[in-house]
Amino acid sequence: MDALCFLNALSGDAFYARYYTEELARFTPRFAASAVTALQQLKASSKAQDRLMGPFLCLVFSAGPTQSLEELRGALTDAEARLLPGFRASPYWDPLAWGWFLAVRPELARVLEALAEADFPTFRRDVLGDLIEQRAAALRQRLAGVDVIAEQERLLGHRLEEDITIDLLHFSKPHGIKVIGQRFLTHRTYSDELIIRNAAHEILHPPFDAGHPSVVAVLEVLRRDVLLTRIVADHDPAFGYTMLEGLLDEDTAEALEQLITERLGVAVPARERWLGADDGMHVLAAGLYGLLRDDDFARSGGVIQEWLGQAAHEGRLAPASLHAAAARVLGLPSEQLWRPSKPK
Repeated sequence: MDALCFLNALSGDAFYARYYTEELARFTPRFAASAVTALQQLKASSKAQDRLMGPFLCLVFSAGPTQSLEELRGALTDAEARLLPGFRASPYWDPLAWGWFLAVRPELARVLEALAEADFPTFRRDVLGDLIEQRAAALRQRLAGVDVIAEQERLLGHRLEEDITIDLLHFSKPHGIKVIGQRFLTHRTYSDELIIRNAAHEILHPPFDAGHPSVVAVLEVLRRDVLLTRIVADHDPAFGYTMLEGLLDEDTAEALEQLITERLGVAVPARERWLGADDGMHVLAAGLYGLLRDDDFARSGGVIQEWLGQAAHEGRLAPASLHAAAARVLGLPSEQLWRPSKPK
């Protein structure tokens, strides 16, 4: 997974390269020029599909074995047998995304081959030493008394598996990445509180059945919201969420996460959190959180999918109500909830 995340920086994308200046200076000279070209083609193709390359590749490969670079290469070669069944059975299945993955397989195979030729596994061990093992041991001790799953089950309205798997990575900044199963990827240096917040957030995805009539009704309401459609169209695409469906999934999870982390005592204050994240684009999350808080949903619990459908039916997700709730949370006038910081 670290190898897949490192591809973002290796592609020359300044958004990611800024976090890994020293590592790139050491590794790039041994990475084949032909692979750089293939990687740049892969990155451009991914961007054209409105996909974040590293996180998406982590998602697809999580359907198969991911413990080594060689396992990734084998899974790619035999993707139809090793990756397709698990990906297709997951909530993230998308035939168009799978078609893109197969279409770029030659470029991706060349990139993974070049990582092997440059001995990325040894390079990673040289960079990290035993830092991952040390952090994992400390984190296990801290998490022993934290029951994130119980809080999530109360708000989602359905049972989850007992355990959460956390992959501690080095090349994953600035993301926390949810993959298939109750598993997410996070950076080894993130604080205990942040990793608990990641766990409270990532396992919520997806927080609802996207095809359920309640969710379809919610999207019909939100598509008439001029502010939300402008946010989707005009925000920096490096943040992701370039479709309203994806923004609803993310911001519902963010609103629920805020309720959960407040109960666990590890929350960032809601106003501070959403004013500072992704140029303040998560107005929907702030609005949903405000409405959920009005209903004391954190205490009562419920089925978030049903709550959303009822809120849409009652007109509470219409701009007048939703924007007012977001304004209360963010401490801003309703007409000034979001402005892009730079042109798209």
